[in-house]
Amino acid sequence: MLQVKLIVTGDDFGYCPRRNQGIVDCFLAGAISNVSLLVNGSAAADAAKLARRYNIPIGLHANLSEGSPVCEVLKTNSSLLNQHGFFHGKMGFRTALSKGLLKMSEVKQELKAQVELFHDLTGHLPPHMDGHQHVHVLPEPGLHNCEWIPPSLMDFYLGVEEDSFNTVDVFTKHGIRWPDIYIGLSTMGRNMSVSNIWSAIDAAIRDFTSKATTAPTPQSRTVTIELMVHPGYPSVPPVGGCGEGPDDFSQSWERLHELQTLIKPELQSHYKTRNVQLCSFKDL
Repeated sequence: MLQVKLIVTGDDFGYCPRRNQGIVDCFLAGAISNVSLLVNGSAAADAAKLARRYNIPIGLHANLSEGSPVCEVLKTNSSLLNQHGFFHGKMGFRTALSKGLLKMSEVKQELKAQVELFHDLTGHLPPHMDGHQHVHVLPEPGLHNCEWIPPSLMDFYLGVEEDSFNTVDVFTKHGIRWPDIYIGLSTMGRNMSVSNIWSAIDAAIRDFTSKATTAPTPQSRTVTIELMVHPGYPSVPPVGGCGEGPDDFSQSWERLHELQTLIKPELQSHYKTRNVQLCSFKDL
């Protein structure tokens, strides 16, 4: 029987105190197994303290699209900033990148500064890194069949998917590991439900196993899946964000909806009956 190791990652830890509390509640309920810290989030220091208190596995949620840099020399007169002095935004970042307007030396400088700040806050280097608003790009199997996703959002998701395929060679060249399967775009916010999560997991596993060219060996009988989630209690302005205040998604009911879905007993029992083991990246 295929064993599934599932990393349920709560993104945006450090975004605001209400997000932090929701993520902690989810972890204590056994609904998430891993978190990613926004070091430029307004409540990043509090999040790091909570991770230590509750022994929550924590990695870096690298951010190049929302709020302000953490590198002091890049806070002014940097290619990473728009005319208002903040990062270019989810779409603006990709536009600036496609036009060759971003200095890769500054991208490296900012990411290095975020790793260093993560170390300062947590006392250790991040065992994993992912990207805020998908700057780290991972494809999601079955995405094209999700009719419930509106066209404008689907265009963005498909762009993320295309970018992700272009990173495989780069990741491989530098020895960067990633999970076998990534899920989270089709189950985000209002689209999250117990049935949608399991449909996404089942479809992804079918896609993964169908691409196997040889019979699985004992070593390949384990498949790793990351499910990206955004649980939390809605942000209340002006508290929260990464320097510009909380965004609309953070203030919406959808964060609470994710939290309430993830802690449902039927989801937890489904994991057990399907031989799914929740773990963190540092467990792999």
